[in-house]
Amino acid sequence: QVQLVESGGGLAQPGGSLRLSCAASGFTFSSYAMSWVRQAPGKGLEWVSGIYSDGSDTYYADSVKGRFTISRDNAKNTVYLQMNSLKPEDTALYYCVQNGGASDYDDFRSWGQGTQVTVSS
Repeated sequence: QVQLVESGGGLAQPGGSLRLSCAASGFTFSSYAMSWVRQAPGKGLEWVSGIYSDGSDTYYADSVKGRFTISRDNAKNTVYLQMNSLKPEDTALYYCVQNGGASDYDDFRSWGQGTQVTVSS
């Protein structure tokens, strides 16, 4: 059974940083692209970032480009999202998502429970 457990969320000040982690189990982690998706209060889902199974390709939404960095450690079955220069509009529930294949961002197959990020002074 696929399990995705996010951690690292919390309260940060504008301009601050947080690092999200997602520990994966129940599937061959190194064979799947992974993504981060967020949902702000009262808004829809936004695909924030993605990374291929081997890390050879990454995607960033325009809203986070230059501020967020996605990475993965296949030996630890973990994907990360380093978030710098945080803004109040980054406040959201952040989900870790297993994509449909090694280099496939089209399918958002399995979701974690989410970790809350709040950016406020």
